[in-house]
Amino acid sequence: MSISSGTARHNGRSAPTGIVIQHDTLARTVIVTLLERELAGWNFIDMISTAGLDQAAGLDVRLITLDLAGRRVDSPSLRGELADIRERFADAPIAMLANTDDLTTAAQVLKLGVRGFFTPSLRIELALAGLRLVLAGGIFCPDPLGALKDGAAASDEIGGEPQAGAGQGDFGLADFTPREADVLAELRCGSSNKVIAGKLNLSDHTVKMHLQHIMRKLQVQNRTEVVALLGGRNGSGNGGIPAAKRAVSATSFRASR
Repeated sequence: MSISSGTARHNGRSAPTGIVIQHDTLARTVIVTLLERELAGWNFIDMISTAGLDQAAGLDVRLITLDLAGRRVDSPSLRGELADIRERFADAPIAMLANTDDLTTAAQVLKLGVRGFFTPSLRIELALAGLRLVLAGGIFCPDPLGALKDGAAASDEIGGEPQAGAGQGDFGLADFTPREADVLAELRCGSSNKVIAGKLNLSDHTVKMHLQHIMRKLQVQNRTEVVALLGGRNGSGNGGIPAAKRAVSATSFRASR
């Protein structure tokens, strides 16, 4: 039920609740409609700012989507809204609805403890798969490796450590060493261990060691699941399965654990 828009269906106060904070009325209505279809049985509250958060007091809030609304990551209004959300719903994951595909912005946002960065170029099926990854405890970004490479610079720009809400042991920007990021990039292109070793001037044993560390950090069992979670370029890797389908498969895997 979308409480503030007066939708007739009501699932009760004990049902999982999602909050949609979006400044634009049309976009807010469309998002709520899609989420009601995707997450049957949930209640939804839509609002234009965090000033309406008290509507959700006492409800089982499990997801909050927040509109970036063209703001810089260091914007006082954005920082204030994130603080308002954490004060009331510290355990609820936040998904940022962005109006940019900029990877530096994505890196900065995720370092603030936001669990998902959703850009305007995403296809709807991939966006919904990313949302389920967030609900399963993961972190979603359309190009995690690109954001990873921008993460160090972003950290210098915004300063400080990740805010509350940045989970430990999940796929985060700070989880990988520079060499592990290099190995991830090669994996994403479908390179074998031997090819990776040659390109990076490493021994086969060292490549395997990096892979073991990567799989542990991503909480997956093999390199196929690593590629599925990150998505390969131009359909490369994982048997040429399109990136969107790989992302859906990875999301299903994480959700079933």
